[in-house]
Amino acid sequence: QVQLVESGGGLVQAGGSLRLSCAASGSFSSIDHMGWYRQAPGKQRDLVATITSGGNTNYADSVKGRSTISRDNAKNIVYLQMNSLKPEDTGVYYCNARVRSRVGWYRDYWGQGTQVTVSS
Repeated sequence: QVQLVESGGGLVQAGGSLRLSCAASGSFSSIDHMGWYRQAPGKQRDLVATITSGGNTNYADSVKGRSTISRDNAKNIVYLQMNSLKPEDTGVYYCNARVRSRVGWYRDYWGQGTQVTVSS
């Protein structure tokens, strides 16, 4: 079993910054993609940013230029640095990881979510 534990959310004023972290633990062979998704109240869960094990990144247009995703492969941690935050960035941020098991199959895992609230 694999666990993803997020941290770093909170309340911040517009224009401020937050750094989210997500640590993966458990029994597995490797982690392929890792990423962050946001779910605003009453809306679907949307992609914010992803990063491959090789460091290739992908961002939602809404956060490009304001956010940076990175990962520490040795520690199985993914980070999301968010700057110039806007009220529309408010939501629950979920960490996602595509994990390869020790017998070779892949499965997606999700964290429990961390709340980010940006006040205007």
